[in-house]
Amino acid sequence: GIICIGQTAWEGGPFQKAVVQLMTELSARHRVVFVDYQYTIKDLAQGLLGRSEVPIRPLLHAGESLTTQKLANGSETYTWQPPPMLPINWLPNVLHDRLVTWNANRLVKGLRKVMGKLGIKHPLVINAFNPVFGVPMLHQLNECATIYYCFDEITLSPWMSRHGGRFEKAYLPQVNAVVTTSETLRRAKEVLQPNAYCVKNGVNFDLFNHARQLVTNQPPARPVVGYLGTADDRIDLPLVKHCVQTMPDVDFVFVGNVNEPAILQQLTPYPNVRFEPARPVNDLPPLLAQMNVAIIPFVCNPHTYTIYPLKINEYLAAGLPVVATPFSLLDDFTGVIELADSPTAFANALRTALADTSSERIAQRVAMAQGNSWARRSEEFETVLDRLVLHAVSAGS
Repeated sequence: GIICIGQTAWEGGPFQKAVVQLMTELSARHRVVFVDYQYTIKDLAQGLLGRSEVPIRPLLHAGESLTTQKLANGSETYTWQPPPMLPINWLPNVLHDRLVTWNANRLVKGLRKVMGKLGIKHPLVINAFNPVFGVPMLHQLNECATIYYCFDEITLSPWMSRHGGRFEKAYLPQVNAVVTTSETLRRAKEVLQPNAYCVKNGVNFDLFNHARQLVTNQPPARPVVGYLGTADDRIDLPLVKHCVQTMPDVDFVFVGNVNEPAILQQLTPYPNVRFEPARPVNDLPPLLAQMNVAIIPFVCNPHTYTIYPLKINEYLAAGLPVVATPFSLLDDFTGVIELADSPTAFANALRTALADTSSERIAQRVAMAQGNSWARRSEEFETVLDRLVLHAVSAGS
């Protein structure tokens, strides 16, 4: 069996979660236990006061904390809601490190009960970007192997960087392998863990390809350039602003949360800019069907250089032309997407993309996304799993 310990909830949230998609696919061939988000006592108090949404009954063990999820692919997985933890991320190192052991022990104690209930004796542990719990939990679950699944640069992550960087540095040499979502991350992590693999983000192909069936032959009154996802400090605001100013005949639509106030302040005054709230992922295909071009206008810096964005394959599955800045290694998409490294070049690329309506090009984009589906990515991930399990078996014999 597989036990996946991350720091994300299985359900909820306005965007696709790589680890949830991956575990969904692996559940077809493995028994998977997904450790749900580790809420704190503070989160529980806020929930009881009605100030935030938290699963109160499972946290208080008034409801079942181990549940079976029936998945769309016909398989099922188990999700386990841990008891509330101490809120310690804000504490200085020495005090934090004493208390994180207490939190980890609560997780271990609960997981041992889950393992007993499900008859799991030697799990394969996948730690999804949670080295702070990973270090104190090593060798506590009688695991046959541990994989660290790394999908971001932890030292640049606003919430995780406080303690995550030093814990990751201690964790990497002790795990059996690290799997990253970009080649740049793999190169960075192999310094401490030579057994490093890259399995890039995938796409829920059937869902996003549904946008193709929703496209009407009636051309829109005005062309639409769209962006899906959180608009934050990764957005190259001067570049976007230049495009908005020089293309007044084109509407720019941003779908998702805006976490950078300057984006709203500087773009809202323009009549050809529209902001839509974040939507459940199943509601995204109709929005994509209304777009003519999709963009990834990220700044080029050390953080974005490690990113392999989920949205690139989501756009392509919908058949949309994609214009992006060269923020990361995107060699896989050469000839399929357009890269532009300046405001003027980006605006010109948008004009070219808006005129790019050939059925052959649409088919090329869709085929690229289909080859990058989560089903394919899970097969790549499974190759790593099989290698580690085989090594563990031969080492124990």
